Amino acid sequence: MSELSPDKILSLVINHPIVPVFYHPDVMHAQSIVQACYDGGIRVFEFTNRGDMALPVFTDLVRYARENCPDMAMGIGTILTPADADRFLDAGADFVVQPVTTAAVGEVCRARGVSWIPAGSTLNEIYQATLLGAELVKVFPGNVVRPDFIKAIKGPMPGLKLMVTGGVEPTIDSLSAWFRSGVTAVGIGSQLFSGQNTSPNALRDRVAALIKLIASFIPQPV
Repeated sequence: MSELSPDKILSLVINHPIVPVFYHPDVMHAQSIVQACYDGGIRVFEFTNRGDMALPVFTDLVRYARENCPDMAMGIGTILTPADADRFLDAGADFVVQPVTTAAVGEVCRARGVSWIPAGSTLNEIYQATLLGAELVKVFPGNVVRPDFIKAIKGPMPGLKLMVTGGVEPTIDSLSAWFRSGVTAVGIGSQLFSGQNTSPNALRDRVAALIKLIASFIPQPV
């Protein structure tokens, strides 16, 4: 069971607002990705439930992170049912991310004291997620709604905390547009892990550079 409270997860996301979104069926490769991200400065990592090997690989990754990446919060994404939520929480997930909002999954997370991050792509969906108890809501797919959508909905609801995923590019132009629009964090998927040089060292350096680029968008301690 996770030792990280929802408040702690929210604080980690706010202060470390780049969240890798990743799946791979090979345990050793997944370990190398998690380690490289951690060494580059990532502290919140979302592994996705998108393949037959998701549960055993994630179970191993949680153990690996506890031993080698002690400040890393390991979350599970693409959760649609309460049964899946329970399985991955039993495996040690620190938080649960959905591509939709399912009240029953939220109830499982509340009952177990774990952070729940549901998703929406309209203001009504996002607001309904907050009424169900979500403190941080995923906006998906980001490439459809675009940064102007975030800026518009933050007008009437400035207190929303949003993590956009889908279409976020690991570039200063893309990241600046999203953070200036008012997002709390961004989830970056395949584009973070692609390119000519995909070695762990290259990924570590890429992550470190991105974190440096967004430093001005991270709230400073009072």
